Amino acid sequence: MTYTASPSAGPASKAAGDSGTQADGIAAAQAGGEPAAAPPRKERDPFFDNAKFLAILLVVVGHSIAGLMHVPLAKGLYLFIYMFHMPLFIVITGYFSRNWTFAGGKARKLITNVGVPYVVFEFAYSTYDWLVGRNELEISLLKPYYLTWFLCALFLWRLSTPVWQQIRWPLAVAMGFSLLSYMSELGGTFNIHRVIGLLPFYVLGLMLKPEHFELIKKPKARYAGFAVLGLGLAAAYLAMDRMSKGWVYWRDPHSHFNVDNVTGSMMRLAMFACATVLLFAFLTVVPRRRMWFTSLGAATLYAYLLHGFVTRLLSFAGWWKLDWMATTPGVLVVIAGALVVGTFLCSPPVVRCMSWALEPKMTWAFTPLRRPGGKSRRRSRGGSGDASSAPTTGSKIETTTSHEQAGYPSTSAGQPAVPDRQSY
Repeated sequence: MTYTASPSAGPASKAAGDSGTQADGIAAAQAGGEPAAAPPRKERDPFFDNAKFLAILLVVVGHSIAGLMHVPLAKGLYLFIYMFHMPLFIVITGYFSRNWTFAGGKARKLITNVGVPYVVFEFAYSTYDWLVGRNELEISLLKPYYLTWFLCALFLWRLSTPVWQQIRWPLAVAMGFSLLSYMSELGGTFNIHRVIGLLPFYVLGLMLKPEHFELIKKPKARYAGFAVLGLGLAAAYLAMDRMSKGWVYWRDPHSHFNVDNVTGSMMRLAMFACATVLLFAFLTVVPRRRMWFTSLGAATLYAYLLHGFVTRLLSFAGWWKLDWMATTPGVLVVIAGALVVGTFLCSPPVVRCMSWALEPKMTWAFTPLRRPGGKSRRRSRGGSGDASSAPTTGSKIETTTSHEQAGYPSTSAGQPAVPDRQSY
């Protein structure tokens, strides 16, 4: 998944800072001295990079044990992970999308860092499914394959951000849309049930403020977080034989589970509550300081989009059916392997090799913003002008060190033994 950089100060304070810097520079120049240096850029908060890295490991582990549902250890852990890991990424994505607008080149970044990777990996996974999985070739941008649905959802959520920022009760409205979406069959186009169904988590992220995260960073909250996660894991093992795991995929209407709309809506509300409690409990135990893996948290989208080739291979090759895997030690070996793979796919060598697909520059594909009357505004020599004009190729803001590009991996739900385009 891609997130925005650490929340910036409000427009007013930013403008004041800019004007102050310019004034100092002018004063220094008039005095015959050198212009004052621009203030250093705010460093990334290691807390969020740590959270994203640990969360992507949950995704990789979940996909890796998806074919071992006949092993109790894997089945209970799988249900526990899928109760909150995607809502967690979506909330963080929403939080770092609070200042998203169509200006400042952000629309272009949405195209290059979300839209283009969606197209590239939709083709890549469909072709992989055909050549390696020996299945019929089917490439459709309207029906996301496997984990690419998250990029499609993220694209649509980001486009809707300015709307949610102007509604008086955004979370209530989003929740209403979500509950209504499961009352009828909407089809598989754009994986629309997930797009609308998981929307409240994105809107919740839009509503959060830095002080909310400061509350969960307190030492007392950590102890409560461990307790809640422990209870959640125990509850998952109690429920694993009593509820369909299809609920945690967020992709099917109530009729799929043979329940009426009232019962289904109550179940959805309960799942929203459980997911919210678990994701905040998870955040309380995330390290606050810089760790050895902190820098890897800026490249979680790489791990998200690339690890699917490994987990798909497990399914295509029938490795999940091996006898030694159907044991508790076998599950532990698979989990350990998933942790190694997830970590490697966030590493700098992988980023350097795959940035062409996940972070293409594509400055050649854009023009200055067109205005009514056929005119376009160009950036002035002094740097002022329309912020949406073509970004420079070497801009640091366009690298994976930006929280905005760390958009999170999709809800990768368990994979059945037989490949399914609609599975997580």
